[in-house]
Formats: sequence, C-alpha cells, structure tokens
Amino acid sequence: MAQVNLGRYAGSNLHMVGAMLAKTRQLAHAGVELSREARKRLQWMDWYRDHGENARLTCRHFGISQDTFYTWWRRYNPRALGSLEARSSRPRRVRQPTWTAEQARAVLGLRERYPRWGKDKLAVLLEREGWQVSVSMVGRVLRHLKERGVLREPPRSGVAAQRRSRPRPYAVRKPKEYQPQGPGDLVQVDTLELRPLPGVLLKQFTARDVVSRWDVIEAHSRATASLAGSR
Repeated sequence: MAQVNLGRYAGSNLHMVGAMLAKTRQLAHAGVELSREARKRLQWMDWYRDHGENARLTCRHFGISQDTFYTWWRRYNPRALGSLEARSSRPRRVRQPTWTAEQARAVLGLRERYPRWGKDKLAVLLEREGWQVSVSMVGRVLRHLKERGVLREPPRSGVAAQRRSRPRPYAVRKPKEYQPQGPGDLVQVDTLELRPLPGVLLKQFTARDVVSRWDVIEAHSRATASLAGSR
C-alpha cells in the first residue's frame, strides 16, 4: 500500500511540475513581455484549465463576470500570449476631412480677419463669397485648425464684469439649506411663455408660497425683474 501511495504522490508531483514548466515555457516563448493586466488574464486561463474548465468557478474565484472571461477566452491563443493584451480603441478607419484645402484657407482667412466671430457668422460670409459650406463644416474646420496650432484664439479683453454695487430690494435668493418658518417667508417665482394667438406673446408669472402652498398666477406682456419682484 505504501508503494502505491508513494507512486501516486510522485505522479501528482510530476504532473504539477510539468504544468509549471509548461507555463514557464509559454512565457519564455512569448517573444514579448506581458503587461500586468495580460499576466492577470493568463492566470484566469491557467486556473480555468486546472479546475476542470469550470467558467463559473473561475469567475467566482477571480471576482470577474462571465462576459469578461469569455471575451478574453475567445481571444486567447496559447501560442501567442500577446492575444491577452488590451487592443487599441482607435478605429480602423479614421474619418477623413470632408473639406478641401481651399475651403480651410478661406475659413482661416475670414477668422483671422474677424477673430471673435463664430462658425455661424463665418458660414454666412463664406456663402456670400461663393463657398458651398455648412455651419457644422465651418465648426469642424475651426476645431481642426486649433488642434494643429494653425489658428490661435485672440486674447481676452481686460474688461471684467462688475458686480452689483447695491443689493437687490427684491428676489433675494435664500440659502439651499434654509427652512421657512411660516407663510410668506419663502416664495418661489417662475415664468412661462404663452402664445394664445399668432403674433401674441404673453409672460405668465407664477408665485407659490412654500409653506401655505398658495399660488398667484398673472399674465403680462413682458417679463422683467421688477415685475417678478412685485409678485
């Protein structure tokens, strides 16, 4: 009995040593150094084969989804371990420009003449000069010129926006965490456009008391801050 057990033990050890040598030879003949992520995926494949090719058990052991495992299992080539490397996300066919070099020069020339004009105004000028371009095409040309460093944005003017010198007597915004104490303490104001007849535009003001849920609705011909504050 002892001899039989010893033989089984020796055979098991030889099997494990052979498997380890096979994996070592795989890495030795790979020809490229695998990244950390690729070596991790190689562990999935080895563990999967050593445990009866049980995908569910393998996914549970490594904490991965079955979709992820099968994706890499289909890509896996034991003779080319580089198949476990992440593929480039760059599309095979890169979209080519839909404009000509002459159109790009025309856009560049107008933009340099009017450095603060956008694609909408430039498209109108280009059409007046006989160029068949769309607004979206002009925008793509401008972006392309900026990415290449051909077109540079003009420096911003040094004029800074001035803050209100005096507080507003109406429509003072409460802090977000403010809790109203009683009716009239907090009122929400909103406006809505109404078009009852062709060519007629009215502004609907809606004021709601947050506490009492009392609503006041009025319609005016225009929407101004003073009207909103007086509601």
